[in-house]
Amino acid sequence: MIRILIADDHEIVRQGLALMFEPSPDIEVAGTAASGEEAISRARELRPDVILLDLRMPGMGGLAALRVLGESEPRARVLVLTGIDGPQEVMEAVQAGAAGYVLKQTSVALLSEAIHAVAAGHAYLDPAVTSDVLSLARQGLHESGGPWHLSQRELEVLNLVAEGLSNREVAGRLFLSEETIRSHVKTTLRKMGKKHRLEAVLAALQAGLLENTQGGPGGPDFPLPGDGIRPPRGSDRSQPPSHTGIQSRK
Repeated sequence: MIRILIADDHEIVRQGLALMFEPSPDIEVAGTAASGEEAISRARELRPDVILLDLRMPGMGGLAALRVLGESEPRARVLVLTGIDGPQEVMEAVQAGAAGYVLKQTSVALLSEAIHAVAAGHAYLDPAVTSDVLSLARQGLHESGGPWHLSQRELEVLNLVAEGLSNREVAGRLFLSEETIRSHVKTTLRKMGKKHRLEAVLAALQAGLLENTQGGPGGPDFPLPGDGIRPPRGSDRSQPPSHTGIQSRK
């Protein structure tokens, strides 16, 4: 008997899945959860074999819950069950520890097949997203945003950050709000595991992601706004290097 935990913020989805599996001879619904936090708590309590996890839930999202579950409940296999069919989201879920990825519009037969597959220790990918995921994988490091899978917008922002622009200036270039740019920078740093913008730029340069940056292979030789990093000793502290194309801001 495969014991499953259903984690979805929509009650109708939780109840529908529970009713769907009620007559199943080898799949038992051990419990349900309405958020990422509750999914973690219920998983510890119920010790399910498979967790059906939605990606978009209030509070802690599905990706964050995935990472915690991987550490706290490594025995449980997580099968993402979501309406999000983007290949980027699929890859992020797999990287976060998902054993499988299935769309909500899939058939009962395929969902049951996916549950059995991941319970047996196999990986499962919904046929509806397989082609797009393989296509993204073939594009290589640059097109997929490097080993961190940065989105095209995040790469665009990072390229402008590498030019020494502040969040406000980047926002002006892209016709976006400063808060949106701040959010992109924060997400990029989290994905790359970096604390400062300069660290992120240097890592992206090494990965060959910032082709338009004029700083050369060594990266920018000036502090990026917001880093709190002082210029190298002996450098001109009043004026950024000429290759940045920007004037000093006092």
